[in-house]
Amino acid sequence: MAIGGIFLEAHWWWMIAAVLLAVAEILVPGFFLIWLAVAAMLSGFLTMVFGVPLAAQFGLFAIFALAAIYAARRWLRRNPILSSDPMLNDRVARLIGERVTVVDAIVNGHGRVAVGDGAWPARGVDAPAGSFVRIVGVDGGTLLVEP
Repeated sequence: MAIGGIFLEAHWWWMIAAVLLAVAEILVPGFFLIWLAVAAMLSGFLTMVFGVPLAAQFGLFAIFALAAIYAARRWLRRNPILSSDPMLNDRVARLIGERVTVVDAIVNGHGRVAVGDGAWPARGVDAPAGSFVRIVGVDGGTLLVEP
């Protein structure tokens, strides 16, 4: 079979596709393309061993891809990937317990506090600008604070 003027046996194209899919998984992590790489590798292996015709190769790839993704989903449901940092993607939850400075006085329960290089709306006990408060919770995009 020739693709782009390069003559290789069909099974090599499947192996190349498997490698490219595996590399794509590394470059754009999503834990999905690796299963398609496995399907391409299996298609290439069976094509090499049994000399499968082209239309059947694509059918094999489709079957292997569906089977690989189904198996991966079942395995991941039983073995979830747990992070050592449960608040890894929850920036607001990471703020709870932090001591921050009031930048706009908290008056009648509303003001602003400095968090990093920005200021967030805050609700809590009245406090003058420049005082320190502790973040105790979050309500939407507003930090709940106490002295």
